[in-house]
Amino acid sequence: MFYTYILKSLKDGRRYIGHTNNIEIRLKFHNDGINLSTKNRRSLELICFKCFSNRLEAIRYEFYLKRLKGGKQLEIEMNNMLDNADVAQLAERLHGKE
Repeated sequence: MFYTYILKSLKDGRRYIGHTNNIEIRLKFHNDGINLSTKNRRSLELICFKCFSNRLEAIRYEFYLKRLKGGKQLEIEMNNMLDNADVAQLAERLHGKE
């Protein structure tokens, strides 16, 4: 299983879009400052994600979201992801809201 995910910086409010095969490890990777793109924007929280059966699909969706440049369509895509109960549960668990 692969995922395209969106993080939000608690420092500057900006979003980061990426893909991974393990969201929990990847979020830790970002928050530990290992990723250069997000190192100076920590702390980050998971906003939403979408599951894919293979890496290529996750990459394609990541690039699609990045092309939207934060417009209205990105908000629609994020809301669609948040409608998934699994996404909401994992996001709450990662933020300690169980």
